[in-house]
Amino acid sequence: MIYTVTFNPSLDYIVTVPQFVCGRVNRTTEEKIFPGGKGINVSMVLKNLGLENTALGFYAGFTGEELKRLVEEKGICEDFIPVREGMTRINVKLRSEQESEINGQGPAIAAEDIDALYAKLERLKEGDILVMAGSIPDVMPQTIYMDIMKRLAGKNLKIVVDATRDLLVNVLPYHPFLIKPNNHELGEIFGVTIEDKAKVVAYARKLQEKGARNVLVSMAGAGAVLVADDGSVFQAKAPKGRVVNSVGAGDSMVAGFLTGYLKEGSYEKAFQMGVCTGSASAFSEELATRAEVMELLMANQNLF
Repeated sequence: MIYTVTFNPSLDYIVTVPQFVCGRVNRTTEEKIFPGGKGINVSMVLKNLGLENTALGFYAGFTGEELKRLVEEKGICEDFIPVREGMTRINVKLRSEQESEINGQGPAIAAEDIDALYAKLERLKEGDILVMAGSIPDVMPQTIYMDIMKRLAGKNLKIVVDATRDLLVNVLPYHPFLIKPNNHELGEIFGVTIEDKAKVVAYARKLQEKGARNVLVSMAGAGAVLVADDGSVFQAKAPKGRVVNSVGAGDSMVAGFLTGYLKEGSYEKAFQMGVCTGSASAFSEELATRAEVMELLMANQNLF
């Protein structure tokens, strides 16, 4: 079974205002609302690609109830933990001449809530896959990713981490199965600027030396690189298409990689599926569907 954890999920309220004017009353011409958070995005794309999974995380208040409803409406099994104080955050994404975002804080997650998450994670079995993705709220320990991996170290799980800076670096001694920084996040870790694939490979190997098994690096329009734990390196240009919405593209890449790996047992096929799934989401208003991914995969074999 695949499990995803989103520590600070949200309702993403996306509004379009053709000519937004600060300090004035503005009226929307389009509104959409989606369940948000990197782990939830991974869950939704996995489901679209035919892989059942369970979404873990925290929820609170009336917004939390709506989050649960929307996730269940997508056909995803959720096992969220209720939090007493506060409410699940609303992230407002304003589309106008310039795009702007206002992100909420999230509920007051207490020590007992974290203990409840640990109890759920203790039930995972050998061979299960755990995806931990995204930022964490200020009320949680900044070591939570590392703490979870340390607690689960003896279970022989495949753990995927999609996070930045210390959240990512601190888990490396526990040998995550897959990490997915982008090239800018990879550069931040080492204090360098990384723009080309040769540098990506060199610094991805440095992360392997620190304990990572497979390092998947997204480079937006420049493509992607996979440095695998068997020594192989795969590179690809980005599929061509019009970017409609880049939110969730990285999460989709993770979901595509896992789908390709589980169905084909091949890092090469996993990489190809990951690249095309990430691009399919970027080219769509919503997260990638299986049909969109397969169309890109068939049309872009020359990229790999």
